[in-house]
Amino acid sequence: MHALKKDRPLRRVVLASAATVSGMVLLLTLKPHTSPALAVSSPAPAGSSSASAASGTRSVTGDSVQTRWGPVQVRITVRDGKLTEVTPVTYPTENPRDQEINAYAVPELRREALAAQSADIDTVSGATYTSDGYRQSLQSALDSAGL
Repeated sequence: MHALKKDRPLRRVVLASAATVSGMVLLLTLKPHTSPALAVSSPAPAGSSSASAASGTRSVTGDSVQTRWGPVQVRITVRDGKLTEVTPVTYPTENPRDQEINAYAVPELRREALAAQSADIDTVSGATYTSDGYRQSLQSALDSAGL
């Protein structure tokens, strides 16, 4: 005999309710990927800059961009109107997989940004979210620097 026979509609209601409650409990027990403490790791406020009038060099920190796996933020150094350095301020490093991905992605994004002298850079395969956040933060820093 089948457990969900049509002549026993109450049994189907009870089973459907139990399945719904079980599903909700499982969803509510999931933990977020990043902790709130990691989002506050920026040493300089977004859009901040420091300048050295003697050498024509200044640093500008881009906006912190929240990605699926955590915040991404970069700081650029501009000398005489040319992008000379891109330094990551914050990027996902909470777990070993984040560390593995970003160990190769962040240096590649830096190389591409310096070569392009803009935020028009390719996405690193396997690091799509970090690449998107990096590009957005870089663009905000370039905008703040007037490039």
